[in-house]
Amino acid sequence: QVQVVESGGGLVQAGGSLRLSCTASGLTFDDYAMGWFRQAPGKEREGVSCITRRGVNTYSADSVKGRFTTSRDNAKNTLYLQMNSLKPEDTATYYCAAVFVPDRYYCPPSGRAYNYWGQGTQVTVSS
Repeated sequence: QVQVVESGGGLVQAGGSLRLSCTASGLTFDDYAMGWFRQAPGKEREGVSCITRRGVNTYSADSVKGRFTTSRDNAKNTLYLQMNSLKPEDTATYYCAAVFVPDRYYCPPSGRAYNYWGQGTQVTVSS
C-alpha cells in the first residue's frame, strides 16, 4: 500500500523560510517523479514544482522561481521543498504527489498526471 506523508508546515512571517518534507512508502521511490502542489482557500490547486526520478531535472512555477527549491533523497524515499522569501500569497495547503514515469528525465507539471497524494501540510505566511 502506497503512503505519501508531508511534514514541515507551519506559521512563518513574510520573508521567512520553511522546509517541507514528503516521505513515500510502498513504492520504488526512484521509479517515480514527484511533485509539489498547493491549494489556497477558494482557489484551484496550483502546481508548485516537480522533480524527475533521480533529481536531475526540476520544474518550478513562475510564482516560486528563485525562492523555492525542490530536491529529493532517494536513499531516504524523501522529497523536499525549501521555501525562502515567503510571501503571504504563498499561504496554502501544500501537497506532495507521486507518479510512475518510465522516462527518468521527465516530470509532469500537471497534478492530473499524479496518482498518489498526501494529505497535505498547512503553510501560513503572515504579513
